[in-house]
Amino acid sequence: MTASPSPEDEAPLDVLIVGAGLSGIGAACHLSRELPQKSYAILEARDKLGGTWDLFRYPGVRSDSDLPTYAYAFKPWKSRKTFAGADEILAYLREAAAEHGVDKKIRYRRQALAADWDSASALWRVTVLNAAVESETTVRCRWLFVATGYYDYEQGYRPHFPGEEAFRGPILHPQAWPDGFDAKDKRIAVIGSGATAVTLVPALAEAGAQVTQIQRTPSYVLPFPSEDSIANALRRVLPETTAYAIARRKNILIQQRLYAFFKRYPKAARRLIRWTNRRLLPKGYPVDVHFNPPYDPWDQRLCVAPDGDFLKAIRSGRVSVVTGGIERFTPGGVRMNSGEEVAADVVVAATGLAVRLLRGMRLLLDGVPVDLPERTVFKGTMLDGVPNLCFVFGYVNASWTLRADLISRFFCRLIKALDARCEAVCVVERPEGETGGRPLFDFRPGYIERALGDLPRQGFGSPWVMSSNYALDERLLIREPIIHPAMRLEAAPSAPSRLGEPVA
Repeated sequence: MTASPSPEDEAPLDVLIVGAGLSGIGAACHLSRELPQKSYAILEARDKLGGTWDLFRYPGVRSDSDLPTYAYAFKPWKSRKTFAGADEILAYLREAAAEHGVDKKIRYRRQALAADWDSASALWRVTVLNAAVESETTVRCRWLFVATGYYDYEQGYRPHFPGEEAFRGPILHPQAWPDGFDAKDKRIAVIGSGATAVTLVPALAEAGAQVTQIQRTPSYVLPFPSEDSIANALRRVLPETTAYAIARRKNILIQQRLYAFFKRYPKAARRLIRWTNRRLLPKGYPVDVHFNPPYDPWDQRLCVAPDGDFLKAIRSGRVSVVTGGIERFTPGGVRMNSGEEVAADVVVAATGLAVRLLRGMRLLLDGVPVDLPERTVFKGTMLDGVPNLCFVFGYVNASWTLRADLISRFFCRLIKALDARCEAVCVVERPEGETGGRPLFDFRPGYIERALGDLPRQGFGSPWVMSSNYALDERLLIREPIIHPAMRLEAAPSAPSRLGEPVA
């Protein structure tokens, strides 16, 4: 490891964005549009932009959110497809970055290892590993915007299965999919029942494999049209931006109403989903065995099947489903607790993600580590007691980008308000009586459940809750006055204090 250059070699940036995926590119575009005079850079640990959409390369990888709400509010989604694949989404992100000059602000192969707030200078000092030359440098910034998502890019969640060493074939994980894998004529067992499995299974079947999905617990699978007829009709008669804005708002309302209906009337929702499943499955199929989760809809995320592709793959005969516990792997496949043998040439462990908030970056305040579980979220984007930091965690019951866009707009509003007041530091302070005693999410899929002990907390009243309601967040982040009573504002320790001007 080479010696670090002095942190004084580079003037402090107004904003340092960590992560060049969907959230980071979106935040940078907002900055370029709203605050073009501000200096910023993006740190990206990998050698390409795109985040999730460049990392995951398994067959069929696609969005499970509709693109009119998954795309940015400021850049229309032009494809007729409602659910698009990784390549199409990547092309959209690259285009957005190029249009706003964001692509020139990305520092690739730079991993943020630690960020230490220095009260004396009112600056973050971010320790950055430059993987290209194996050296560490320090980048100073006035604001830190963390857009790294919520899972570990290095590895997914991969439990050990009894006897897996005896299995003769490869055991793959979707997060580390091998280049050039040929599924044709292979017997493939996919372990998992979440969104990845529901995406991967029909794609493997279409590639010529005979696929068995092994699930310990069923999930809700909800078919949706792959094209939005209303959005496509609007596009024919209205200007592109107008048609997109209407389609986006329509889909937001549908998401909210559907979620509210499912939560308020879970029995009716369960019947509706099972009815849609029966319509697309073979007559007499054991829906109550394989599509009857023990929990209510939206206690965990629903799996979307565009045009019912997952269910149609079962009907075609190329996909079968086995529900139950795994006893052990055998040389030729997987033995279930029931005694059933699932023959397989390849096993895919679609067992989920490993949550890693801030992508492992350590936070410190004047050299003292920040204990995340001791902090409470403010408006779903700031942490109490931590100055000049925003982070993005999108919705789990709707498109990630909906909240990411709101947070980016809130961030720009906040900087403008501080500039107008000649203030440079913003710290939210948890009021007396707000204990921050609730887990960050009421939503509890396995990957969240495993990580709750390492995450910040939420409180019992607004704005100290992690909302799952877009309308509420739009009011909190965009329509309400930007300066909140919980915010403590301070000028920079040395004049001049306005953001964007040099700090001594």
